[in-house]
Amino acid sequence: MITVHHLEDSRSQRILWLLEELGMPYDVVRHARDPQTRFAPKALRDVHPLGKSPVIVDGETVVAESGAIVEYLAARDPQQRLLPAPGTPEQLRWRYWLHFAEGSAMPFLLMKLVFDEVARAKMPFFARPIARAISHKVQSSFVLPNIASQLDFIEAELAQRPWFAGDRFSAADVQMSFPLEACAARGALQPAHVRIRAWLDAIHARAAYQRALDKGGPYRILGS
Repeated sequence: MITVHHLEDSRSQRILWLLEELGMPYDVVRHARDPQTRFAPKALRDVHPLGKSPVIVDGETVVAESGAIVEYLAARDPQQRLLPAPGTPEQLRWRYWLHFAEGSAMPFLLMKLVFDEVARAKMPFFARPIARAISHKVQSSFVLPNIASQLDFIEAELAQRPWFAGDRFSAADVQMSFPLEACAARGALQPAHVRIRAWLDAIHARAAYQRALDKGGPYRILGS
């Protein structure tokens, strides 16, 4: 039996969703964030030395990192329903988006989160204008342009096919859910991003996605 160590409001929600899509039995161990720091609890370090989520335990095997978990679970499915056929263009796109989600999309979203916090942080009154000016400069000249460029690129890709790997839903769509949900929640999507919004509507309507929300509990990135 697979055990998912699930941290509230985190990337691990998509692992629950993937397991629901695959119809694999699993247990969920929920972990709450520290109410002040919003960090994961120390209990996760008993599962994996870095104490991060998601992490799964499958017998004696412990797997961390979202992309590695998605790849592991998709390959573990006997029918490999969410994996494109080997050697196809769909497989190459599948692998590309699997890595793009964390390697390209999330770093800029995390930077935005950090610099938003810098601008809001408590500090001596004389330092506040300086911190806000630095935050604004970094975001306006570097972070936000990169997020906008990536979203335009994703929009153009989804104009060519309904799902990230091709004509069929795949595990790449599961992996891409978190960064695009984060963009939607933080107001990064523009009116022109109609295909991204349609894709988000499509994944949220899936029965497996809804079942995963029931298993994982509140997922405030969706405003729940």
